[in-house]
Amino acid sequence: MIREIVTLIVASIVAFGFFGCSSKQYFEPEKSFSASGATKGGSFDIANASRDGATLTNNTYIDKYGIGTTTLGEGYRFVNSDSAHILASNDEGNLKVIDRASGEAVLLVALHTPVVSAAVHGNTIVYLLQNNVFGVYEIQGNRKIAEHRSDYAYSIDSRAANPIFVDGLIVVPTLDGKILISSLRDPNMTKVMYISSENGFNNLIFLDQIGDVLVAATPSRVVSLGTGGANSYDTGVSDVAVSDNDGYIFDKNGEIVRVDSKLNPTANIKFKFAKYVAGQVYNDKVYALDYKGSLIVLDKALTTYKIYDVGSVSSPVFMGGGKLYKDGKIIDLGSLGL
Repeated sequence: MIREIVTLIVASIVAFGFFGCSSKQYFEPEKSFSASGATKGGSFDIANASRDGATLTNNTYIDKYGIGTTTLGEGYRFVNSDSAHILASNDEGNLKVIDRASGEAVLLVALHTPVVSAAVHGNTIVYLLQNNVFGVYEIQGNRKIAEHRSDYAYSIDSRAANPIFVDGLIVVPTLDGKILISSLRDPNMTKVMYISSENGFNNLIFLDQIGDVLVAATPSRVVSLGTGGANSYDTGVSDVAVSDNDGYIFDKNGEIVRVDSKLNPTANIKFKFAKYVAGQVYNDKVYALDYKGSLIVLDKALTTYKIYDVGSVSSPVFMGGGKLYKDGKIIDLGSLGL
């Protein structure tokens, strides 16, 4: 029952935030261009999208490498992947590990609680469950080597960030506004770092690095953690992207802010009433997709931009690996000029 309530709350918030704005003002560019020259058709329908990929209605997936041909299995959704493995899970709490080269499942882990996020690196899987329990699992030994419980979160934002591996460390974004850091050598020793203490919708929706600095975000705060300490930037967060020594915060007021590793703003631009459903930095450009269908392409200094009309967002989309997957079409972001 709790799971159904959580799902309903999240679905309602997303629907209201992105699609319930017909009576409100929305972003209307003075001029926009066609993206047809960068678009090719496909034969896919996205069932649901997550931070690092999407599940298709034919039970295959999209990740940063493109559209996969491996079938995840009936009832399974894409969670994450690396160059060797694909992770998929179902509502019964089964986590499937699929060999990318052969397309065959090499491991099925019964965790008995739905998986919210996970990551795989070599022989190690790190997972976070819907009850805010995270664990570490060894593929070759087929055994759980660590498990820890954090505070239960009754309402979560569906854009859950996946764990990452950093220089021999495991970094896990929780559902209650924390990151947990442990060593691959001894995952039973865990350091807790607090990002935000909001009561609801406080899970981590972004986790990555700017150089050697960790950058994490909840729906209301972005935090950087490095040798110089912690820095924070409070705003309504639609998305975050990082590149080289810069980060880009796409906020809920239509502003895009470039920040350094200490989250000091170094440039900004605002598109009035824009509501971003996806943002990415790819090569030398920044991309922001508004829910009404404006795909804004900017230089990294945020001084020059061009807007393309790709059609309103009424179903899940995925932006990753320099591509935008939307409505059965693939838009090559790198082909969109300024």
